[in-house]
Amino acid sequence: MARSALSVRRVEGIGEGSLLGTLSRLLQLTCESVLVFDGAGRILLANDEAAELFGAERGAVGSDVRLLFPSADVDPQGVAFAVEDLPFATDGSMTEVLCLGAAGQPVSVRVRCDSVNAPGATYLLVALASERDARVDREGERALDDLRRANHRLSGTLKIVLDTIDSTDIAALFERVLEELTQTMEADGTIVYLAEADGFHLRGVSSGVAGEKIARFMPFGRSVERLAVREGSAVRLRVCAPTGDALRRGRLTTRDVVNEDTHEVLSMRSAMLPPFTSFIPVPVWFSGHVIAIIEVGWRRLHPLSKEDARLLDSVAHYLSVQLAGAFTAFRAQRADRLAALATDVREELLSYADGGDEAASARFFEVLAEVGDELEAAAVRMRANPAQRVVVADLPLTGTRELPLDLDDFVGPHLVDGVAVAPIVPDSPLSSYLRDLGEPCVGAVIDLGTLEGNRLCGMALRPDGAEPFDELELEFLRELAVDVRDIARGAVAREQDKRISQALQTGMRNELQSVEGLAAQAVYSSATKAASVGGDFYDLIRLPDRRACVIMGDVSGKGVEAASVSAAVKTALGAYAWEGLAPARMVRSLNDFLLGFSRLETFATLFVGIIDLAAGTMRYCSAGHPPAIFIRADAQEISILDVQSGVVGAFHDIAYQDGVVSFGPGDVLLLYTDGTTEARDPSGAFFGEEGLRDMVMRESAEGKPFEGFVERLLAALDDFTGHDLEDDVAMVAVRFDGTADKDGAPSGGARGD
Repeated sequence: MARSALSVRRVEGIGEGSLLGTLSRLLQLTCESVLVFDGAGRILLANDEAAELFGAERGAVGSDVRLLFPSADVDPQGVAFAVEDLPFATDGSMTEVLCLGAAGQPVSVRVRCDSVNAPGATYLLVALASERDARVDREGERALDDLRRANHRLSGTLKIVLDTIDSTDIAALFERVLEELTQTMEADGTIVYLAEADGFHLRGVSSGVAGEKIARFMPFGRSVERLAVREGSAVRLRVCAPTGDALRRGRLTTRDVVNEDTHEVLSMRSAMLPPFTSFIPVPVWFSGHVIAIIEVGWRRLHPLSKEDARLLDSVAHYLSVQLAGAFTAFRAQRADRLAALATDVREELLSYADGGDEAASARFFEVLAEVGDELEAAAVRMRANPAQRVVVADLPLTGTRELPLDLDDFVGPHLVDGVAVAPIVPDSPLSSYLRDLGEPCVGAVIDLGTLEGNRLCGMALRPDGAEPFDELELEFLRELAVDVRDIARGAVAREQDKRISQALQTGMRNELQSVEGLAAQAVYSSATKAASVGGDFYDLIRLPDRRACVIMGDVSGKGVEAASVSAAVKTALGAYAWEGLAPARMVRSLNDFLLGFSRLETFATLFVGIIDLAAGTMRYCSAGHPPAIFIRADAQEISILDVQSGVVGAFHDIAYQDGVVSFGPGDVLLLYTDGTTEARDPSGAFFGEEGLRDMVMRESAEGKPFEGFVERLLAALDDFTGHDLEDDVAMVAVRFDGTADKDGAPSGGARGD
């Protein structure tokens, strides 16, 4: 059986698992007083009726049973107990005797007592008032108790409804609901979990269980939530006492739990159970999904009625809308807190930027430890030896340990822009290894790549049973890692900025480098008659490992002034491409560069594509630029690369995203600036995107060569405008020829992400 599976067995009839529950329910329902005492006369068990008849103090567990019967001939003080001295038979026959009632007055009762087949001498006593009037009075009292309990449940439910209507304070909402549920059910505590992508996360506890050890996270399908979701309603559960064998084995990693409705016995991880003996987990449904689990429980064995379960279902149904809103508000509040923390950390890191690479990288673990309070995680330093593929970690409890981890394989699927944040999920090999050591074992590995000649990586770890990092927290860690990495490379970046500044004089010429596997052509027509340059620019850069970078952009303005900014942008992008950054990361860095420029009103639209000829893919970022056109080799289909981001150099904190397109031999990419589609004929009609697509289909039809493709497009555009362009026009066409992989198989067709 899988380690994480929920073990279930069913007990038919009254047998293992259901006997205690049946006995508990019987003691609650019977009108007779029931006592169990041992061979020393000590009371071992008493039901509520016994407490009412004899008094809670005299009939308490551990008291001497002889104190209940003043007609006994033997004074119990200092005299050894003998069952023969009791004023009633112990063979099961009925005896009418006097007992001391709750008020201390003699009461006539009918008693049956018999020995029980159990280890040691054990006796079961059942008593009932002899007088009919007394029995009738007790029945009336029981009816009033039931009515009081029902009224308490009803008023508590009404209070929950009234107190939560239009609640906007999420923390106060949780606090009130949990306390009122606990009081309404006369329980010891209430716990609430909210559902997220990876499981149920602890979001609130009532004051009665504050400070108790409670699982902060329940994975889907591995705990009590599985039962609640499967049944679709509240489930009455009881945790069985551990067996002698289990106690002798030491640590109780699993416990048996009985479903009072079905008599199933389920084996569950102890860490996943609430601090209750009897409890009712309740699913909260919203739009066909369980968005929360509420657990109401009692520390000692408590009779769980079906009426209570139905009442909790009704409360959960009402609370579903409030909890759905709470879930959304909680995520928004969490995102705001992390964003504020990220800003504070970034400013702190920038204050160390002048210290160079060494100072910034040394700060990584200090900063990670500082944010641990918000993330409730410990920072762990890791050291990697790539040659020997060995990873060592300085663990909080057991010290330095070699981890059973191939770092590259572990972080590879999560690597973006040279930085990876890979979650350590519960029950994964690394998590299991850390758990077996007794170490925190849930969290994430953070890899910043190679800095100062060394691999800089670490872990943020939470204790066993804690909730894994959610998407917000993982993204926060990734941004933190990127900031540390960028600042650690600050000296290099500043040197590159210096080279970019020096190259502005030579960056004004558009050119297409020769790249094996690509055929490229470009055309530029300036609307500025007195100049041969302007704000439109393009470039094709040959990169190592059968890669290339294609760039098309348009800087606001015209003439030499716009061209000077274009040169700076081109040079910066070329430097970023050689750094190996992804397109969206290149554009983000360029955005920061332009916003620091002396002319804050200057902005640009860009298309940046990184072509991987070996893989047959191009990753691109289109920042406010007209959508690129992708033409199939058979010229029967035109695709638009429609993953778009905002312009560059206009706003801080703008988001940029990558798209991906796959290509095959003979496919063509066409880039153009907005002067193409915004060209007008003499009557003022726009050429438009539809006119461009029609022209592309016509000029790429079968039989027409790729050579001269963009020149034919520009000629057609000139004919349309009457040779009177109002804006610069630039076009670049790239044909993919060498797209075979190492085995000679061609790549797949075009697709956009």
